[in-house]
Amino acid sequence: MKTTRLEAFSDGVLAIIITIMVLELKVPHAVEFAALKPLFPVLLSYVLSFIYLGIYWNNHHHLFQATEHVSGGILWANLHLLFWLSLFPFTTAWMGENGLAAIPSAIYGFVLLMAAIAYYILERAIIAKEGRQSLLARAIGWDWKASASIIIYFAAILLAFVRPLISGGLYVLGALLWLIPEPRIERKLEKQEQSKKASR
Repeated sequence: MKTTRLEAFSDGVLAIIITIMVLELKVPHAVEFAALKPLFPVLLSYVLSFIYLGIYWNNHHHLFQATEHVSGGILWANLHLLFWLSLFPFTTAWMGENGLAAIPSAIYGFVLLMAAIAYYILERAIIAKEGRQSLLARAIGWDWKASASIIIYFAAILLAFVRPLISGGLYVLGALLWLIPEPRIERKLEKQEQSKKASR
């Protein structure tokens, strides 16, 4: 089975998640700038989650550029990732509306952690299908960013019960870590294209 349907479905789900998140933003009744002050934590949470979803969309795109075919295992691994991403609107609104309170902040971190693990499982499912010599396996190697992210999210969950503000800072750090798209897959794809052109 080709990757086209999976990519189209995933794009549609991510678009719906972002739409739900923006619909959660409540319009203030007053017209002064001061009316936005109570909404500031909600807006910050929205921006952070939007960036995270953008990062997942970007990396998901690169991941399936390097994938030839999908199996039943890959389909389920992809759905597993989409499940955790679909919880972003709920956790974003809960954390934002409660001004980085301990439990909502910890739950937000838990969803980030599970989404990161689900993405890793998806990568491994593709490599298991395509083999250790596949383009993706050669491109990824040891994924230090994934390991660092899991440590950051785990630390942030624990710190949410001590200093929620530090926890929020760690979530921002996790996003900054992935803000620049992963170049390794793109480099391997470019080399593959150059090799094909050279052999013609």
